Amino acid sequence: MAEKMGSTATGEARLAPLRERLRHAWQVPLAVLLFCAYVAYLTTTFERVPKALVQGVQPADFPLLLIGVILLLTAVLVWQLIHNPDPPRSRLPATFFVTVGLFLAFASIAAWVDLFAGFAVFAVGLSLAWGERRLVPILAIAVVLPLAIFLLFDLVLEIRFPRGVLTSLYYD
Repeated sequence: MAEKMGSTATGEARLAPLRERLRHAWQVPLAVLLFCAYVAYLTTTFERVPKALVQGVQPADFPLLLIGVILLLTAVLVWQLIHNPDPPRSRLPATFFVTVGLFLAFASIAAWVDLFAGFAVFAVGLSLAWGERRLVPILAIAVVLPLAIFLLFDLVLEIRFPRGVLTSLYYD
């Protein structure tokens, strides 16, 4: 009987750090779930195109697809939080701030220059920030990623992009 109690106490001692970490770790997945719920609600306010006029993806369908991907990734995050304990960090690494800056740069370039120029700058900057130093993969990502996105949406999904410097060259 004493052996059973000793092993239970040892098991409790092993679980204590996990419980402490999970006590704070639930905040990020919860925030993601709340964001997804809000965006899903917003998609219910979109106007639906009559079936006879449908060409390509409905306005509400693509955000719902992205929400599904985000929810799947959140489930992976929760699984990792439970199964792969990470020691607590006292501060965020510099790459986090560089990545946030790249998102801001992407939004600015996409709004004022061209969406695909923004994709290219973001891909190159992110590759460099995260440690990639080989020029060929960086340039391949900078060219292939925006081109693949453009071709997928324009040719397959038949969605036209807002005009910018590069898209105007293609659409004219």
